[in-house]
Amino acid sequence: MRAGIGAGIAALGGAIALACYAAFVIRPNLPTLEAVTDYRPKIPLRVYTADKVLIGEFGEEHRDFTPIAEVPDLMKKAVLAIEDTRFYEHGGIDWIRAMGAARANLRGSFRQGASTITMQVARDFYLSKDKFVSRKIAEIMLAYRIEDALEKDKILELYMNNIFLGQRSYGFASAAQAYFGKSLKELSIAETAMLAGLPQNPSRNNPAVNPKKARSRQQAVLKRMYELDYITEAQYEAAKKEQLHVNQRGQEFDTHAEYVAELARQVVFAEFKEESYTRGINVYTTIQSTDQNAAYASVRRNVVAYDQRHGYRGPEASIELPADEEERGDAIDDALSKRVVSDGLIPAVVLQASPTLVKAETSDGDVISISGDGLKLAASALSDKAKPATAIRAGAVIRIMQTEKKTWAITQVPKVAAAFVALDANTGAYQAMVGGFDYGLQKYNHVTQAWRQPGSAFKPFIYSAAVAKGFGPATLIADQPLEMPGGANGEAWKPQNDDFVFDGQVTMRRSLAASKNVPSVRLLRAAGLDDTHAFLARFGFDMPRHPKNYTIALGTGAVTPLQLAGAYAVFANGGYKVTPYLISRVTDAKGVPIMDIKLPPAAAAGERVLDERNVFIMDSMMRDVARSGTGAAAGRLGRADLAGKTGTTSDSFDGWFAGYGGGVVAVAWMGYDEPKSLGGREFGATLSLPIWMDYMRAALPKHPPVDRPAPEGVVQMNGDWILEEYAGDPTVRAVDMEAAPLEPEAPAEPEPPEAPVPPAQPAPQPATGA
Repeated sequence: MRAGIGAGIAALGGAIALACYAAFVIRPNLPTLEAVTDYRPKIPLRVYTADKVLIGEFGEEHRDFTPIAEVPDLMKKAVLAIEDTRFYEHGGIDWIRAMGAARANLRGSFRQGASTITMQVARDFYLSKDKFVSRKIAEIMLAYRIEDALEKDKILELYMNNIFLGQRSYGFASAAQAYFGKSLKELSIAETAMLAGLPQNPSRNNPAVNPKKARSRQQAVLKRMYELDYITEAQYEAAKKEQLHVNQRGQEFDTHAEYVAELARQVVFAEFKEESYTRGINVYTTIQSTDQNAAYASVRRNVVAYDQRHGYRGPEASIELPADEEERGDAIDDALSKRVVSDGLIPAVVLQASPTLVKAETSDGDVISISGDGLKLAASALSDKAKPATAIRAGAVIRIMQTEKKTWAITQVPKVAAAFVALDANTGAYQAMVGGFDYGLQKYNHVTQAWRQPGSAFKPFIYSAAVAKGFGPATLIADQPLEMPGGANGEAWKPQNDDFVFDGQVTMRRSLAASKNVPSVRLLRAAGLDDTHAFLARFGFDMPRHPKNYTIALGTGAVTPLQLAGAYAVFANGGYKVTPYLISRVTDAKGVPIMDIKLPPAAAAGERVLDERNVFIMDSMMRDVARSGTGAAAGRLGRADLAGKTGTTSDSFDGWFAGYGGGVVAVAWMGYDEPKSLGGREFGATLSLPIWMDYMRAALPKHPPVDRPAPEGVVQMNGDWILEEYAGDPTVRAVDMEAAPLEPEAPAEPEPPEAPVPPAQPAPQPATGA
């Protein structure tokens, strides 16, 4: 009896002591409620296309504040079902739930929690998650104060926007984008339940990292939703079976413009530093989402096509497959988690392999069967005679992709690099930009950073300099062997046509269309090396990167794809220099402009750098390139205003196509970062022209054809155009035609589609009087 009384007195004394501790120690030190009553979330930097499609988000915390009225009812119910069923009934503490947790916790030290949503808000905004009695008391006291200060919907709004859900995502709207690439309104019941299961333990239940644990938690949420009649039995059964596709790299966007977003981020960070990532800055670029989608798809498709033309390199890795099913699943998960994700090129582990059938398991647990044409690329690797390094056997880690026919095929991650950029030729505004095959694999932006030899894509600028000197499309040029000083080891330099065939004589028009090397060198010599080199600067080239010798006629200098696009814009817009620009405006979270973006002048208001007569003549010659020359495949687009030039450098290290139509100028490039041959039968016409064409096919319909009438000051001579003041000058009618005619020589093979730059030679010195 006395023992019982003593225990009661002790308990009462403990309760009084605890109450005094709470009142006199904890309460005075509680924080004010400004953090919740005046909530200012850290909103990341966001980058948009011109048509307001989100393409990038930067910040340690991914947030997308969503008012509670805009949160779907089912999302709210899913969260309440698993986290706080009586949220709208209790006053901050759910004592019914707490009593059950207390009975378990009396056996130890707070191992089982009973936190309400209000308590979680208090903890997330003010307190640590350490399980101490003092922290728990403070949490309870803050919960009551929050309930007194805010309405229930406001508390739920704070919770649903601030809770950490893994993948650097805070709030359910941000998590929906991070895991599924969707808005909250687009989520299925199964996806909604997956997100609702995250607050308990975002690391353990993260579907991108632990898909099995995440699915187990999701099933618990679905069951609870069904028990509470939030979903029907049919919805419950369907949601349990739904296969979810989770973004493995975190936040992804419908429009792939990662290189664009990074350029925009650099501009904003230079101005606002670390504040860029927290104050909700919005950047609007000039990129059009439909054009960007076309450019991205074109680069990916054509790079994969090139890669597959050059054979299968073998599996990326190989693992032992345990006999135990669970152990085998863990081994597959571990192997695939180490693979870099690349859009559409899905890593998988081979379960069985034969020359007629391959079965492979993906990270989602799907088993894919591949047969028929899907095995074509890897046929040699499936042979019994395949070398161990390239053989596909059970345990091999491979890549698979879905074809246009919705079947599956073995593929691989390409090693070749590529770039594409399109500009509005009249304003310089970027329309599309793809800096490489995959930003996730390589951050290096080839459009702005890669300095490469342009090869024959540089010839139009050499020819434009010759036009300024009075030469015209009808000018005859000797196409025969040429020797000049400056070759290797003191020998003569002997430029060659790609096919080693000489036609005796060609017109300047035909020389450009067929990409003749030797006539181009002769034309440069006739126009004057010094004058031509100076003339080239007007197109915006970095002239120290271009040798002041005759190899410049063959494109032995260095350009970036962006620089080449800006130079071709001069031909496309009638002779004006434009400055490429990417950002049109920058605003704060409320839409107020916060940066002074000065847009460069449009072409007509800018600096004229090329005579419109020169533009007209060069445009007519480059249209022939796209009609009957090395770029003749462009004719399949059915546009008479297309003009451009292919380019292939020595040993096919680089493949180019630069051209324009409808006021859009675009450049495509392909090559290896560590320069090596792309293949003896690969040229600008096979590598980069297809990228350019696929983009233009999608982009041009909204741009009417550009008609370019003959300006005053050009006249016809010998059936072609020439500057009027040179019409009577015999010195511009022929170049080196005093040489003896050549004996006709039949070519050994059909003429290839492109003339590459010959092997690099030491810089030849100009001949005296040339």
